[in-house]
Amino acid sequence: MQLPPAATAAGPLARALLGDPARCVFASTDVAETRAAVGRVFKPHRLEVRGTRLQARMHHAPLGAVSFNRLAYGADVTIDPGPLGDFLLVQMPLSGQADIRCGDQHILSTPDSASVLTPADALAMRWSADSDQLIVRIERSALDRICAAHLGRRPERPLRFALGMAWRTGAWYELMRYLAAMLETAPESARHPLTACQLEQLVIGTLLTAQPHSLSDALREHGKPLAPRHVKVVEEYIHANAGAELTPALLAEVAGVSVRSLFAGFREHRGTGPMAYLRMVRLERVRRDLLNDASVASVSAAALRWGFAHLGRFSAEYRRAFGECPAQTLRRRGAG
Repeated sequence: MQLPPAATAAGPLARALLGDPARCVFASTDVAETRAAVGRVFKPHRLEVRGTRLQARMHHAPLGAVSFNRLAYGADVTIDPGPLGDFLLVQMPLSGQADIRCGDQHILSTPDSASVLTPADALAMRWSADSDQLIVRIERSALDRICAAHLGRRPERPLRFALGMAWRTGAWYELMRYLAAMLETAPESARHPLTACQLEQLVIGTLLTAQPHSLSDALREHGKPLAPRHVKVVEEYIHANAGAELTPALLAEVAGVSVRSLFAGFREHRGTGPMAYLRMVRLERVRRDLLNDASVASVSAAALRWGFAHLGRFSAEYRRAFGECPAQTLRRRGAG
């Protein structure tokens, strides 16, 4: 089928994600199919078409705990997902507009004004028929992890962001252009775990510094200095080898420091230990597989792939991290 009229958006990002057929999640005129397909990438939601018939399509590029997406409905629609819960969205219209209420905040989002959707706040939106949006999805667990890395402690309360973002200037816009260009010219790079790890941290770090939020002052005033090299080396190694058998002694050897120095560096600069950091990365990989990997048929298969042999303990950790049991996550993928 043809792409929606919204795909004619102008500017440097006009063709973002559209050139790679492998990135296309769906293209449909059916409401139920559209709702299910979008729900698998984001979450189940109510979708109501107002007036013209749907001519929807979606493209998706995963980057670790972050994904780069493009969505258009080709019709005036209302979208009611409720609170996003375990992820944050940054929605950037390339054309059209969207009326957005998120918690007690309200904006009319246009090609000059993006929306940053706080996970804990109730959300309702109305997109115009010509609305064509780039959307960055960020796992809340990764957001909290990287925020803790800069603060040296876990946030005591959920992060809350200002809803409106003037996104067409500054670091965020340049980052979107970079991601779009990289995914077009070197798509294989984005699939490498080490590259995905770096891009994930770059996206989240840029959002935390570019967009006002409830911990902006704390990050400016009390943020930790740059972590020492051995902490960064181990972080990169963990992301590149999360499925391997990793021990404190091996990680210390990789870093070239003692086990005691490694743990002290992580506690000081990341607010957690290296093995707890590894468990969180593995939990995020399990979640990614449960949501996106059709070859993973069960929770146990995903858990074992990433080194969780004790399924009861794994399920409890997963629920604490993401607010739902892993079976619920898997059912979401199968909802469509």
